[in-house]
Amino acid sequence: MYCCGVTVYDYCHLGHARSYIAWDIVRRYLEYSGYTVNYIQNFTDIDDKILNRAKLENTTMDVVSDKYIQAYFEDIRRLNIRDANAYPRVTEHLPQIIQLIQELVDQGIAYAVDGDVYYSVKDFADYGKLSGRQQEQLQAGASGRISASDPDIIKKKDPSDFALWKAAKLGEPAWVSPWGKGRPGWHIECSAMVRSLLGNTIDIHGGGGDLVFPHHENEIAQSEAATHQPLANYWMHNGMVRVSGEKMSKSLGNFTTIRGLLDSPLDAMVIRLFILQAHYRKPLDFTDEAIASAENGWNTLKEGLLFGREYGDKLGFKPDEKALIDDAIGRFKEAMDDDFNTPEGLVILFELAKELRRDRNILIHGGDINTPTEHLQKTWQTLMELATVFGLEAKPEESQNLGLSDSEIEALVQQRSEAKKAKNFAESDRIRDQLKELGITLIDQPGNQTIWHR
Repeated sequence: MYCCGVTVYDYCHLGHARSYIAWDIVRRYLEYSGYTVNYIQNFTDIDDKILNRAKLENTTMDVVSDKYIQAYFEDIRRLNIRDANAYPRVTEHLPQIIQLIQELVDQGIAYAVDGDVYYSVKDFADYGKLSGRQQEQLQAGASGRISASDPDIIKKKDPSDFALWKAAKLGEPAWVSPWGKGRPGWHIECSAMVRSLLGNTIDIHGGGGDLVFPHHENEIAQSEAATHQPLANYWMHNGMVRVSGEKMSKSLGNFTTIRGLLDSPLDAMVIRLFILQAHYRKPLDFTDEAIASAENGWNTLKEGLLFGREYGDKLGFKPDEKALIDDAIGRFKEAMDDDFNTPEGLVILFELAKELRRDRNILIHGGDINTPTEHLQKTWQTLMELATVFGLEAKPEESQNLGLSDSEIEALVQQRSEAKKAKNFAESDRIRDQLKELGITLIDQPGNQTIWHR
């Protein structure tokens, strides 16, 4: 499984989070289903945007790339996205890239002009089979990152031809090749890395919907012309993220970085749940209302996920037994087998969590529950297993305030009780609010008794 990674010139944004959470779920579910998954995700570390950033910061392309690769890992791991098996960089695969270009030149489907090498689109009969574009629809600028106003367009045999190799420009990094010093075009990089690390044909190739054309179309043209084999058995593309109905972009001022969201502060699991609530192929609209809904949903799931840790000992859960609810597992698999339908999969998680929350509320208020312990343990363990497939994890410390011990809380509760007896209601309210800020809820009961829970 190969998924197109980021061009490392800036911090990752919400669109990146959407994409890499989607592929993380695909990978997790395939592994849950018994497959061994070799997951590769590249870094593009040669690009005009990186060079421009380096000039702006008066540094080098390598320094910029290393900085934002490090930032990528910092941000993406906070979202509980598992590391890929490998993260190839373009700069590490120059020999493989040059070899692939040479093969295309030797076959006559690529041609060199003044140090540049172009792919002859009209000579690949299947061009357009992924995007559905016809040859006559193709226009100048089809190479994606080469502007239609680029003066080098006069070198091309046809305006739709795209660059495989770009001749060196003054002051820019360059590598030696049979066509002179230069650097690779954007599309050839992924074709070479896929073949180098995974072979001629892979099972799944993923990426954002904006990569269908020209990037993935050009990858197919390059790879299949060279190998005469399919590049990928399945192509998967995630939908785009919009912000309050508008395309997310820096020019509109609605550009949202992952670290900006997480530092807001917003729980990483809320972002993950927000993304899972839409099918990966559908557009996703980022609004305050959608995030608030995801926060409420995560609170429900979190209470369910922490149920066993909070009440398992009290209820007599048997830690050495793992039993699951077969019907819930079956319905979850049915949903996920239908093109990784995470919204339908979440329905099952919420059913389980709400069942646990109902009994949790009874326990919090000191009541007795009628649900058999065996069923509660099965419900909790099933929820835990399915949540792991979705990468949703509630950490025990989220339900505990490490700053106050049980005895310290009991002392404050006693102080509040004495304040109430003395009719010092301002002090009573102050202590209640203080504990509430620390995540501790007080429940007053008849007979001047107060119970509390974290």
